Amino acid sequence: MNGLYALKPWYADRLSGVRGALARRGVSPDTLTAAGAVSATGAAAALALLPTPLAALPVALLLAARLAFANLDGALARDTGRTTRRGALLNELGDRAADLAMLAGFVPLAPLWLVAVAALAATLPSWIALAGAAAGAPRHNGGPVGKTERCLLVVVAAASGWWVPVLLLIAAGSVVTAAFRFGRLWRELAA
Repeated sequence: MNGLYALKPWYADRLSGVRGALARRGVSPDTLTAAGAVSATGAAAALALLPTPLAALPVALLLAARLAFANLDGALARDTGRTTRRGALLNELGDRAADLAMLAGFVPLAPLWLVAVAALAATLPSWIALAGAAAGAPRHNGGPVGKTERCLLVVVAAASGWWVPVLLLIAAGSVVTAAFRFGRLWRELAA
């Protein structure tokens, strides 16, 4: 069960021309990581400040940029031989910051406790994947509500004004995704 993550190879292929142009210009992968966090922050601002459904287009575009940057940073580092442990650390921190920034856009729109629960739950799948990698398992991504699905749900909220239902879906779906990844890792690490 990989969810929309199954489309990553297709999406990466669509971005190969952009990756090549960035490599020729000497753009740093770390710059792309930072751009992803900035894009997510912009999406949060649009969500919080623009009326429904006018917020949907800027939120969708900024979150599409966030996902593109998340795909491009590591691929560019690999393509140009600039993978580093610091870059890997920055990538993980940038992804978590982008997720939290994106969900911060709900603060003026929904109960604070629910935004906090959704934000904490949204980080669980990544922490499980990172813990599994630290234990020697391959890094697992995907699941019913991964990064891409969370972005899509935020766009739905921006278009519909369904703040509470979307936050509940993000929270519950993220917990299910974390449990899915944990179960898979648990089985693999037992072998």
